[in-house]
Amino acid sequence: MRAPSDMPRGSDRRERRRRSGRGRIILVVAAVALFLLATSLRGIAGFYTEYLFFDSLGLENVWSGVLGARIVLGLIFTGLFFVLMLANLVIADRLAPRFRPAGPEEELLERYHQAVGRRAGLVRVGVALLFAIIAGSGVSSQWNSWILFTNRVDFGITDPLFDTDVGFYVFQLPFLSFVVNWLFAAFVIIFIVTAVAHYLNGGIRVQAPIQRVTPQVKAHLSVLLGILALIKAVDYWLQRYELTVSSRGVVEGATYTDVNAQLPAIYLLLLIALLSFCLFIANIWRRGWVLPVLAVGLWAFVAIVAGGIYPTFIQRFQVQPAESTKERPYIRDNIEATRAAMNLAEVETQTFEYDESLTASDLIDNAETVRNIRLLDPGIVNDTYQRLQADRGFYRFTDLDVDRYEIDGQTTQVVIGVRELNEAGVPQQSWEGKTLAFTHGYGAAVAPANAVNSAGQPNFIVSGVPVQTPDNIPVDQPQLYIGERQTGYAIVGTDRQEVDYVSDSGETVPFAYDGEGGVRLNSFVRKAAFALRFGDIDPLISDFVQDDSRLIFLRDVRQRVETLAPFLRYDSDPYPVILDGRVYYVLDAYTTSSEYPYAQSADNEQLSSESGLNGSFNYVRNSAKAVVDAYDGNVVLYEMPGEDPILSAYRNAFPELFADFEDMPDGLADHLRYPEDLFRVQTNMWARYHIGDAQDFYEQTGGWEVAQDPGTDVTGSPQTQTTDEQGQLVSTRERRIDPYYLQMRLPDRDNEEFLILRSFVPVSDNDERKELTSFMVGLSDPEDYGQLRVYEMPNLNVDGPAIVNAQMLQNEEISQRISLLNQQGSSVKLGSLLLIPVEDSLLYVRPLYVEAQGDTPVPQLKNVIVAYGDQVEMRSTLREALEAIFGRAPETLEETPTDGGEPTDTPDEPSEPTGTTQEQIAELLLRAEGLFAQADDALDEGDLGTYQARMDAARALVEQAIELGADGTTTTTTTTPADGSA
Repeated sequence: MRAPSDMPRGSDRRERRRRSGRGRIILVVAAVALFLLATSLRGIAGFYTEYLFFDSLGLENVWSGVLGARIVLGLIFTGLFFVLMLANLVIADRLAPRFRPAGPEEELLERYHQAVGRRAGLVRVGVALLFAIIAGSGVSSQWNSWILFTNRVDFGITDPLFDTDVGFYVFQLPFLSFVVNWLFAAFVIIFIVTAVAHYLNGGIRVQAPIQRVTPQVKAHLSVLLGILALIKAVDYWLQRYELTVSSRGVVEGATYTDVNAQLPAIYLLLLIALLSFCLFIANIWRRGWVLPVLAVGLWAFVAIVAGGIYPTFIQRFQVQPAESTKERPYIRDNIEATRAAMNLAEVETQTFEYDESLTASDLIDNAETVRNIRLLDPGIVNDTYQRLQADRGFYRFTDLDVDRYEIDGQTTQVVIGVRELNEAGVPQQSWEGKTLAFTHGYGAAVAPANAVNSAGQPNFIVSGVPVQTPDNIPVDQPQLYIGERQTGYAIVGTDRQEVDYVSDSGETVPFAYDGEGGVRLNSFVRKAAFALRFGDIDPLISDFVQDDSRLIFLRDVRQRVETLAPFLRYDSDPYPVILDGRVYYVLDAYTTSSEYPYAQSADNEQLSSESGLNGSFNYVRNSAKAVVDAYDGNVVLYEMPGEDPILSAYRNAFPELFADFEDMPDGLADHLRYPEDLFRVQTNMWARYHIGDAQDFYEQTGGWEVAQDPGTDVTGSPQTQTTDEQGQLVSTRERRIDPYYLQMRLPDRDNEEFLILRSFVPVSDNDERKELTSFMVGLSDPEDYGQLRVYEMPNLNVDGPAIVNAQMLQNEEISQRISLLNQQGSSVKLGSLLLIPVEDSLLYVRPLYVEAQGDTPVPQLKNVIVAYGDQVEMRSTLREALEAIFGRAPETLEETPTDGGEPTDTPDEPSEPTGTTQEQIAELLLRAEGLFAQADDALDEGDLGTYQARMDAARALVEQAIELGADGTTTTTTTTPADGSA
């Protein structure tokens, strides 16, 4: 046995246990810290790399400005809540009774005090800090409202109800309302926590037989209740202004019930709140809680009766029986405000003196308009561009756009697309292949929108890899690191050569990036940060990556601009512009607000899901154009002419982000377009708000709606369905026609100009009315950019697009031809139905495409349908169709089609078709159709020899197609190019 002196003493054992316990705590804390660090590293890396992105563009002040607003708001509101909460907890502690009466609750509370002991002050600080962090954590999301609040400017327009500048509603009211609501919620929490503190301190005893609340505690809680009443009084004061965007009446804004019932109710509630404040304060010197109960009861009663029942009664029994009379002055205010907010106040309206006296001479006088009629439909020929111009599988055309360029000395409408990098098609799917080798897209494809070759395919003026261009549209920097759908990231300036393109002989042509775009990877920290951001260790360990390498990310145009300026909304369709040898993207930026007094919320039906205008708003301006260099990723936002107080506020906050319109590069303004998303919204709104008289507006007897869309299918118009929140079908109606761009001369103008057009028909149930009432155009050329003009028909005897489309499809010759082309593996697609004003008449033009069914369709322009009055003609070219109606027509740029794509110099020895059986049958029938057309032309010219030769060749092709169909095999024939590639 050990001697007693050798036995460990009790104090030593306790000390060792204490040290052991402390060690375990340290280990647990260290483990938790390491876990939190590991899980937050990627977030920290994302935060840091986003700063590097802003820094690489010279816009780090924008990043710090937004971050600073978030931090300032968070600190102010968190600190304010902490001070208020801690102050009330300290007061609660000071008001604690020295002697707590005995009771059934005392045992539990005694345990609490024993546990807290001397740490009561620390507990108070901890509680206050915890609730402060919770209350202040979400406030930083109000950074945008804060920036507008602190950089506000006046609109120079006042509302009709309170005679207050619109700037107050747009810039100040949202933030003030947030602050008041936050304060009310904060004091509710403070009141509850303070009451709990008083309970723990013995100032409140729920089960006490006599005095349940001490006088000191009662005074404290009464003051807090009084503060809540004062805050609510301020809230009622602000609620007055919110009536200007009320949706109670027939239109949005303060209408009859709001002004004559709801507004007086708000004033009454404001007085009740002030009276309640007085009663709460008076309660300090009175026994019991009668006054607070009375105040709350009176308040609730008035809120229900005056704030709810009374306005509902007025709306139902005074307004609705005489709605047009009661609401008339408020409708007038709504019309004026909506036009101003939607930038429709300056629309020029004139009568289109429609007649059907158009002659061949008139067509020749408007030769440029006729010559520029668009035959290439971007929505259809995208597959053609992909098949003919993508060159390799690692390129793709994600979207085609319409613009205008000078071709042969004349401004010509074109269809343009760029070859973006298709990551899914990259031959080497390794990190090296996708990030270091295949890093960029290449060049563009541009074709006149008014011309096709003899195969019905685009006549490209900018095409090929390497890119081939005319002298006036050079593409000296065809490498594209930024695109419309470009994802991922690329590292350039490495020891690994980039793949520029693959030549026709199969050789890889290298490229070395020499631009200033991207973030330099000149430190271990930067490489590690990007490795964490993208979840790839390769940027950190790859031997190819050097200190002068650059990482280009955020390569999608919209994503790139949205990251730089998240407070703006953006169009769904950025479009490329070739200028000074480089490719740029132009993206329309909008400022919006939902607080413009008396303005109607926007009708954004049929906007793309990607459009920034999809949300709710009642004010919009296209105040900036974002221009992005597709090579180095540089971004500049140019402020457009015209006053926009919202953009002025943002420019006050971030002056380095915006540039003046006058600083835009020479020539770029010639390619600006009136934005399609905005034009959709404005035409949707103008359909109703073209009526200026309040009574007529209410009755809507002269109301319009956007014309029905004929669709691209020969079976009829597409439908749109509306469902409720439960997914139940509410209504079905025909889809509305899309706006489209034209290069033309309007009847009252001297020169051709680039514009966007959309037409209207009378409003009706079930889309019964389809007559043309008017059309709106938005001008895009620099001299008149942004002007909106409306041409109204003098009567309702003018056919609208849906009627004309029906006439086209019901034409016997056209119907038979479409039925023939739709047989045996081919299908017909109809291009957009274009309304073309010429002098005081209207032409409708619609291209007809044919494509073989299969995995790689190539739509070909087969015919052009023209309608004028009651006459409908379909011919191989636009000129021929016009000549069939008018006898003569100006020269157009299409080549006369042959047999659907193949030369017919030797019709008796056709080349073998390729593809699947269905594709071969379709190709044979297309050739036969072309030969039948040539035979008809030869017969008209009296050339019987050519007629017979073409007929024989056509019949042979038809028989060959029949044999293929009867055989039923699915053999695929392919032709191997000379370079051996498939």
